[in-house]
Amino acid sequence: MYKTKLCLGVSRSFGIDIEEQIRLFHQTGFEGFFTDWDGNLLKYRALADELGMEYQSVHAPFVKVAKIWRGGEEANLAVEELIRCVRDCAEADVPIMVSHVYIGFEPSEGPTFDGIQRFRKIVDEAKKLGVKIAFENTEGEEYLVALMNALADYDNVGFCWDTGHQMCYNTDTDMIELYGDRLICTHINDNLGVRDYEGKIIYHDDLHLLPFDGIGDWQDITAKLNKCGYDGILTFELKIQNSKNRFDNEKYRNISIEQYVAEAYARACRVASLKNRNK
Repeated sequence: MYKTKLCLGVSRSFGIDIEEQIRLFHQTGFEGFFTDWDGNLLKYRALADELGMEYQSVHAPFVKVAKIWRGGEEANLAVEELIRCVRDCAEADVPIMVSHVYIGFEPSEGPTFDGIQRFRKIVDEAKKLGVKIAFENTEGEEYLVALMNALADYDNVGFCWDTGHQMCYNTDTDMIELYGDRLICTHINDNLGVRDYEGKIIYHDDLHLLPFDGIGDWQDITAKLNKCGYDGILTFELKIQNSKNRFDNEKYRNISIEQYVAEAYARACRVASLKNRNK
C-alpha cells in the first residue's frame, strides 16, 4: 500500500498450503508475511525472494515457554528449542523472531532470576547472529515486565504489540505506554474483550478477528502507533476458525479463502489509512 507495507501471517486455519497462502497474499496486495517455525524457513525465504516480498518474522514456539521460568531439564529443553529457532531465522535471513514469555493462567510463583538468565542466553545467541527478538504481550504481564527491564540494554530486544491480546489479556495495562519506545513489530487483530462477567480470562477470548469486527477503537490504536513513532510494517495476525465452544469467527467460514484474504487486505488498508490520517 502507498507509503505503508502491509504484512499478513500465514495460518493453518486458512485451509491451504503455506506456499499457496504466501502467493495468494502477494496476489492480493500484501507486501510481506510471517510464518511459524516449522522446518521450512529456507523454502519460504526462497519464495519471498521470488515474489519480492518481506519475510517479516518467524513466530517462535510457545507451548513450553513457561517452563523456562521453572527450571530443571524441561527448562533447558525449552531454551534449546528457542535457540534452534533463532539459528533458523538467521540462516533464512529473517530479521525478527517473535516470542511469548509465558503461557498459562494458573497461579504461579512469578518471574525468577534463573528464568531471566535463561532468556538472556537466547537473546545473546540472537545478538551474535544478527536476529532481533520481539517479546509479545500475552497473559502473564509480570513476566514481560521482568524480562523487558532486565534486558533493557540489549539493542536486539524489542516489543511486539498484539492489539487483540491488549483487549483480552492486558485490559488494565497500556502496553504501548510501557513499551512503545521499543516497538519493532505488530500483530494487529480485533477482539471482543473478556467474555466472563466476573472477569475470568481464558484462551478462548483470544479471537484474532478482522479489524473493525470487534470492540477495537481503531482511531485510538493507530494514534498510539503514531505517538510512539512507529512507521514500520503493519503486520496482521488473523484466523478463520472459531475458538473452542464459540462462534465469533463463524461468518468467515462461509466465504472462500480468496474472499477472506481480499477482505483482510481491505481492512488492513483501512487501518493504514487511519494511521496516516492520524499523523
